[in-house]
Amino acid sequence: MEIHQLKTFMTVAREGSISRAAETLCLSQPAVSAHIKAIEDTFGLILFERTPRGMSLTREGEQLLRKTEQTLGAHQDLLTEAARLKGRLNGKLHIGNSSTASTEALGRLMIALSERCPEVELVVQHGNTAELLKGIRNGSLDAGFYNDSHLPDEDISSLEVGRFSIFLAAPPGLVDTSEPVDWQALAQLPWICPTVQSCCKQAADHLFEAHNIRPQRIISIDREAVTRTLIGGGVGVGLLHADSAREAQLRGEIEIICEAQKHVRVLFAHTRKRVHDPLLMMARSILQTEHG
Repeated sequence: MEIHQLKTFMTVAREGSISRAAETLCLSQPAVSAHIKAIEDTFGLILFERTPRGMSLTREGEQLLRKTEQTLGAHQDLLTEAARLKGRLNGKLHIGNSSTASTEALGRLMIALSERCPEVELVVQHGNTAELLKGIRNGSLDAGFYNDSHLPDEDISSLEVGRFSIFLAAPPGLVDTSEPVDWQALAQLPWICPTVQSCCKQAADHLFEAHNIRPQRIISIDREAVTRTLIGGGVGVGLLHADSAREAQLRGEIEIICEAQKHVRVLFAHTRKRVHDPLLMMARSILQTEHG
């Protein structure tokens, strides 16, 4: 029985599905099934019940999962201690980056790591905030950058690495920006808003509540670049991060109606149980120094 088979067992238990575990581990489904069978054959135990809804741990499986987590934790501690004794950090760091988060902090981290820890390999994966938090929790990601969207994060340790504001923007000439904002008139226009929980969705919801409006039509777009293109194309009004809004304004693509949210925090986060991980401690140190 190998360490990678134990990692597969833990991932299937967390995901509750062979297919989702295969996707998380970047393995084929037959390979994942073979790992589980090898462990069951070794122990002479049935670890999962195969149901129409997926993989459900048996009582024996639940007991062995706790021991597996301890074993894998001890294995990681062993690797960490060996790296410390050698006097340098090495290994692979899987970092998630939200598609709407600022890339500045990620860039700073990549440059500093390449200079200070050349033997550390940095692997970047993109996704939305919910996807990144899931990856951080299930172990497929070591840490991630995302915009604070106030999702439940009791088990997450985060560090603020940047801030930005959000603006409500319109196509040139569609709204008279020299006059006070007519919110009832804006409600008659199409709004381009994210559907997933995000900083721009929160900003939009706040505007709707604060001004007691509900747009007659909402176009659901989860990518800021697409939102910017649609606003510039005259489709409707929408929300843009400050840098994108100002660039688009300078290019004459959009006009800014108002500031929708003054401060949105960009966070670097990982699980609290990994707060003493040497690679993550180094990453936090770099980001604190650069941001501070």
